[in-house]
Amino acid sequence: MPQTPNGILFLMTETRQVQRMPDASNAEMIYLKIPVGMLQCNCSIIGDPRTRECIVVDPGDEVERILSLIGRYGLTVKAIISTHAHIDHVGGLAKLYQYTGAPVMMHSDDLPLYRGMEVQAAFLGLPAPELVEVHQLLKEGDALQWGDFLANVMHTPGHTPGSVSLYLPTNGANATLTHPQLFAGDTLFAGSIGRTDLWGGSFDQIIASLKDKLMQLPESTIVHPGHGPSTTIGQERDSNPFLK
Repeated sequence: MPQTPNGILFLMTETRQVQRMPDASNAEMIYLKIPVGMLQCNCSIIGDPRTRECIVVDPGDEVERILSLIGRYGLTVKAIISTHAHIDHVGGLAKLYQYTGAPVMMHSDDLPLYRGMEVQAAFLGLPAPELVEVHQLLKEGDALQWGDFLANVMHTPGHTPGSVSLYLPTNGANATLTHPQLFAGDTLFAGSIGRTDLWGGSFDQIIASLKDKLMQLPESTIVHPGHGPSTTIGQERDSNPFLK
């Protein structure tokens, strides 16, 4: 969730203006962004148009919608990835795993947060979602491959201790992208950064993650945040008030 003067209420108002289902398929990459759940978490489906293999990032809710798009594009899910373990990003993990059998992945530093889901649910007045085994623990420097695509795992703590971002360079395993892509979870937003007043948050850590890691990426990198619209590293470097 982004840092804003009015907190969650601002977040919900703004994200409901985002286009609900911008099915974006091109010759380079199948990218489907689905804002799901009460807090409109951006669930991302990233697919290889040649092999039809894909990964799903942050399936927070509305798994039926996610599965419908996976079926529409004839995709096979190779991995289910959580950028962090807040309830709005992990609520659909168990159900998506039950339908696809794809391994669930997150950083080990967020396992306590994931296992304490009842506390998060009570905070929002929601029922606690079903939990599932985490099959692979992500760490800095891991490389995830599906089809011709490659994503580098960046540990970007601050919003939560185990927050990660996924960076797709222009040259993947065998795929070429016009612009690098960054799936930033709730670490970086268009014009804002992730909240640090929730469980395990640290303002100092998120600023270090942003300045020492994300802001070192090419300025043409397209950033896909966990909520709200996309942006670029160059735009955020120039205008994000938290990075001045």
